[in-house]
Amino acid sequence: MSQVRTAVLPVAGWGTRFLPVTKSVPKELLPLLDRPCVDYIVTEAVEAGIERIILVTARGKDSLLDYFDRFPELEARLKAANKHELLERVMEAAHKAEIISLRQPEMLGLGHAVLCARAAVGEEPFAVLLGDDIIFSDKPVIGQMIQAYDEAGGDKAVVSLMEVPLEQTRRYGICDGDWLKPGLMAVKEMVEKPEPSEAPSTSAIVGRYVLPADIFSILETTRPGRGGEIQLTDALATLANAQRVLGYVFDGERHDTGNVLGLLRASLFAAARRDDLREDFLAILDEVHSLLR
Repeated sequence: MSQVRTAVLPVAGWGTRFLPVTKSVPKELLPLLDRPCVDYIVTEAVEAGIERIILVTARGKDSLLDYFDRFPELEARLKAANKHELLERVMEAAHKAEIISLRQPEMLGLGHAVLCARAAVGEEPFAVLLGDDIIFSDKPVIGQMIQAYDEAGGDKAVVSLMEVPLEQTRRYGICDGDWLKPGLMAVKEMVEKPEPSEAPSTSAIVGRYVLPADIFSILETTRPGRGGEIQLTDALATLANAQRVLGYVFDGERHDTGNVLGLLRASLFAAARRDDLREDFLAILDEVHSLLR
């Protein structure tokens, strides 16, 4: 059994790209079809064998915890109405994993959000999943990475990688290093959101990490970097200097749901994957095409 049993989900952001709806609804609860985005992330973690989910939240995001709680009144009403399939779907979220919620008092960066989970994580390796990145795959991507972590001996960090166009490097942490085999890099250099002219490669980190527990002590001494925030990439660069970071090119279809068009695109792809929606969805697409002609 893997030692990686805990996942940290940093979900404290304001979701400004979705204003005004995120004035009262956490971005992570915006729906991708009939499930909130955060449910896809938690499901990925649980299917990879994760037992505990730590939500690093902020003021005004209590509804995130409510989603993963029981709702006895609603459950009783659905049961009385013999809506058993819907009842099962409503209760599913509360049974996925142990959910722990804690607050990030100030939004000082991703590295700081991860550091806030230190006491809850303890001295074990753990996973970090970012809520904007939803990845459709046959095997959970974080599970693929946990396997790579275990096979490497359990003392190295593993970051997920995908190739991006050079002009997009300013959006990501970028890795460079030696390829140990196809899809697995021994990372030597990590740069947070470099300009294309300064990017060492086009191998970008995408919202999934498996981290050793000593990343916390490194984060404690990591100075604010780009944007005046404590960057997780900067802390990982310390591990990379000690030859303790692997870059894993995952097998899956990644969607960035952190902006309006990205969420729309993910919804379209998700609808095309659903047997119960595909036929009607394609008919709607035909209607849209006819309007644009």
